Amino acid sequence: MIKEHDCVVLTQDMPSERLKAGDAGTVVHIHGEGKAYEVEFATLSGQTVAVSTVPSSQCRQVRPRDMIHVRELEAT
Repeated sequence: MIKEHDCVVLTQDMPSERLKAGDAGTVVHIHGEGKAYEVEFATLSGQTVAVSTVPSSQCRQVRPRDMIHVRELEAT
């Protein structure tokens, strides 16, 4: 079960937010008993990129074997 302050991983791109599957973020609010999550996505230097409502079907919990991968954010 995903809780507030858990790290989650997107399973689908969110082009309108400039986010891609595999991007990780932190849950800051839970909607409707886990039907969706408010997730903050940030750069590794701490700059917030987006705070987005993510349906539970489009994210997953971090797994023990997940590896951090870096990509450069596209310019707007």
